[in-house]
Order: sequence, then C-alpha cells, then structure tokens
Amino acid sequence: MKKYSYIIIDDDAESILKTKTTASGFSELAFAASASNFQDGLNLVLEHKPALIFLEIEPKDVSSHLSLAFISELHRFFQEIPKIIITTKHKEKAFDAIQYGVFDYVLKPVAHIDLLKTILKLKKAHLESKTAPFTEEPTSIVIDNVNNVTIPQNIEKPLMICIKSYGDYRYLNAEDICYFQADNNSTDIYLNTGEMITAFKTLKHFESVLTYPFIRIHNSYVINRNYISRIHSGNSICYIKNSSKKIPFSKTYKANVEQIIADFSTGNYLEI
Repeated sequence: MKKYSYIIIDDDAESILKTKTTASGFSELAFAASASNFQDGLNLVLEHKPALIFLEIEPKDVSSHLSLAFISELHRFFQEIPKIIITTKHKEKAFDAIQYGVFDYVLKPVAHIDLLKTILKLKKAHLESKTAPFTEEPTSIVIDNVNNVTIPQNIEKPLMICIKSYGDYRYLNAEDICYFQADNNSTDIYLNTGEMITAFKTLKHFESVLTYPFIRIHNSYVINRNYISRIHSGNSICYIKNSSKKIPFSKTYKANVEQIIADFSTGNYLEI
C-alpha cells in the first residue's frame, strides 16, 4: 500500500491537532511535521519533501504570512511541488486556490469523509500516472483576462506566458519580457521588441506567480534582471538594455536591487 507523508502548516495549534487526529485514521497517511508560519513551513517542506501539504491560507495571525503565495514559493525549489490540500474555515478563496493548481480544498475542521475523498482522489491520480503514456508539454502560464490562471508545473523548461482574453490567445516567451509596469488593476508588459501588451491582472499577481529572473524593485515595476544594463544607486534607477527607459527602484525594494548586484558578481565577472 502506498504511503503519503504529509506536513501541516497552520498557525492554529488546535486546528493542527484536529487535522492530525483525523489523518491518523488513515493508514495511507504518515505525519512528518507541522509548522505555524510561512518560513518554518517552507524549511520543513525542503527538509522532508512530503507528498502532501495541508495548508491554511487564512491565518488567525497575519504575521504568520500564510497564504497562497506559499505555493508560488515552492515552485522556486521544486520541479514538481507536493500536492497541496487547502484547509480553511471559509470557502470564499476556493476559486483563487484552484487557480494555483491545488489538489484539494477542505473546510475545517477536517472531516473524516472529506479526507477519505481526498485519499481516493490521490489513489486514482497515482494509478492514472502509472498507466498514462508519457507526453512532454511545454511549460506555460495562462493569464486569462476573463477569469482563469494556470500555474506552471515544470519550471525547467522555457516559460511561455499566454495572455488570454475572450477567445484571443497571445503567446509570449518570458525571456523576451523586459519588465512589467502597474496600471491600476491591470499590468503593462514591455517586450524587448519595444512592444507593449496589457494584461488585466495586478502587478502583485505577476509578482506572486513569477520567479527568477523576475524581481520587484518598485511598487509599480517588476523587472527581468537579464535586461538590466546599469544600476545607479545614487539616483535609485535601473537602465534597460537597448532602451532609453529608466526604471526607478524604491527603498522598500532596495534589498532586491542589492541582491541583483550580488547575483551579477557571482558569475563570470570582472569589475574594473
């Protein structure tokens, strides 16, 4: 019988105990650890590499920083992330969770029958993965200007972004994007060709689903660090390659700019 190791990430100790107690009734589940905040949870996942994560996304204490952004962080470290089971008291965020590709969404306190359904789905998915023929698909993110977002499952392949709006599919190679600029509730995407495309998602959304080489340096900008030709710390400005565009960076994100400078210096680098 296949065993699924799991970690519980929840800032409510009583909820952790209830979820663990319910899970103990299933011989298929093996408890690995629990955490009460974002960073401790991430460290445990990296250490134990569990098959499942029970994740709270509406914490009692906001300082725990538990949210769907935790899933985006996992994509930085795993080619295939563990299966995420959201456990929360409210169903309002179910649609948002689906956009992040979670495996299941269970209301707390976790009931025996709900967990049974989840395990049956796990077994079915495992059986299908053993029998389905292998097909290689390109990595992609779909930014649906209507209502849908699909998050990448394989970050090793070149990332493609699809701006989808009412049957219109616009495909972009992520490596061709110089920077994103906020425009109220939409975001302008600037390409290395000089072209600009608008997506009806906030800049915060793009920040949450994109990882290296994209990094936020200002309330209004996420930049592709591969297109930075110059950083002027005194004027708090980044320059874009083959462009007259000057992008400001703010004190809030100065640490990100310092990280970019440090990253440049670790490669095949000569400073004169």
